[in-house]
Parts: sequence; structure tokens; C-alpha cells
Amino acid sequence: MNPVTHFTQLARYNQWATARLLDAVAAVAEADYRRDLGLFFKSIHGTLNHLLVGEHLLWFRRFDEGVSPKLALDAELEQDRVALAERLQAGAARWTPLIASWPAERFDGTLNYTTMRGMPASLPFAATLAHVFNHGTHHRGQITAALTALGQPCPELDLVYFLQTEVTAP
Repeated sequence: MNPVTHFTQLARYNQWATARLLDAVAAVAEADYRRDLGLFFKSIHGTLNHLLVGEHLLWFRRFDEGVSPKLALDAELEQDRVALAERLQAGAARWTPLIASWPAERFDGTLNYTTMRGMPASLPFAATLAHVFNHGTHHRGQITAALTALGQPCPELDLVYFLQTEVTAP
């Protein structure tokens, strides 16, 4: 499979799974949404903020602009849950057009960017992009487990389901 097609599919899955999870999270009571549920970032809100920072504010800028902004990875940048959901959905939607803009040869190269301390950094391009999408899958899985523990119905977020049913990303 062409790497552009492959990663575009992963970006579409990321967008689809993010939207489905946010729909499920929207039904969670505020107290449960913010309480320590044993997640790595303690609460559903904290973990969603971590996704915002990691996938969209840090890695997207590295791929798009070649820079790392000065952000704390565990910061809750967005306190409002509706605004956070909107920012996550908007961020997830940006990946597909960005990936489509790259030639296939780009995936064999490196991701070169400047760290927040001003130092040059270089990573394998395709492996790093795959890591970004695996990161989101990992944390969406954590939140799904927390929702299950709360007795909240959880959406089907499986990549195989996404590919077999040819669902469309929002």
C-alpha cells in the first residue's frame, strides 16, 4: 500500500475514533469526568487534554511547521469540556489534508524539527507518524476502559471494524 494512502487511512481512523469516544464521554457526569479514575493522567478530562497536547499541539506542529512549541505534556490547557472536545475534533481533522500534501517519498525520510530548547532533532518520518497515531489509540483505550468501569456504554473503536465497515470519518 502506498504510504500516503496508509497514513491517510490511519488519520481518518484517528478522527473517527476520536469523535466516537467524545460522543460517549459527553454523557459522563461531571464528577466522574473529572475524578481520579486511575488513568495515567488521572481523569478522563486530564487524558483528553494529554491527547490535545500530544497529538495536536506538539506533534502536529512538528510535522507541519518543524518546531516544538513550549508546552507541558501533562498540562490541562483546556478546562472547558465542550471546548476541549471541539479542539480535539478540529485537531484530528487536520491530519488527513496534511498527510495528503506529502509525496510518497517523504515517508522514507526523516522528520526534522527544532526542539523547544532550540536544538535540531531528527526522527524516522513514517515510524514517528505511526507513533503519533498509536499514542492516540492507547489513550482512547484507557478512557474506554474507564467508561466501562463506570458502567457507561462504550463505542466500538476497533481499527478492524473501521476498515471492514468503511465508515466515514466525521
